[in-house]
Amino acid sequence: MPLPRFLRRLLPLLFLAALGWFLWRKVAPALATLNPLAAQEQRVTVTHNTVLTQVEGLGRLELVRYRFRDVVEYRRTAKYPFLPDAKAVLIVGGEAVGCLDLRKIKPQDVTLEGDSLVRVLLPAPELASFQIDHKQSRVFSTSNGFFDDASLVDDAYRYAEAEVRRAALQSGILPETQRQAQQILTPLLRTLTGRRVVLGQRLTVPAPARKL
Repeated sequence: MPLPRFLRRLLPLLFLAALGWFLWRKVAPALATLNPLAAQEQRVTVTHNTVLTQVEGLGRLELVRYRFRDVVEYRRTAKYPFLPDAKAVLIVGGEAVGCLDLRKIKPQDVTLEGDSLVRVLLPAPELASFQIDHKQSRVFSTSNGFFDDASLVDDAYRYAEAEVRRAALQSGILPETQRQAQQILTPLLRTLTGRRVVLGQRLTVPAPARKL
């Protein structure tokens, strides 16, 4: 067959093939959505209704943060004497924060003496929070939990959290909070008032002992 005649017959076939490929590229996505067995892109739908229930003014000036690391071995005696004691070993990271509650400062706690001095009685320092940092904590081992390891570990973490509070108080977080308050508030109040500032601590009267 002569070459020109062959090309004349071939060109329509190539044109039809190109047209079919173009139409397939356009129609294929729509056909895929109609196929119930075709894989689909996963979509997430979230329904929520956030309601503001309370607005609370804190007024707390956080001044000191103590961080702790501890290895806690928590042992719980068995319910029956013939069973071994349950034990959990935790590697714990925790923190405690000391603060002053500035809402407790009363007008009578601030006195001006002449034109050059201001005295301020600060409230007693407080432990604002103490907690376990679970990102820095893990369960090292449990034994003899008898299918109650979750409760055993929860009790161990509660004990460890209480230990963070005790360790913070024993380490002097409250005096350190008072010292930090002196260092931060003295220059601040001096700048605001233009006076020499003397900070003190309000004396608290201990509650009377209850009669038995």
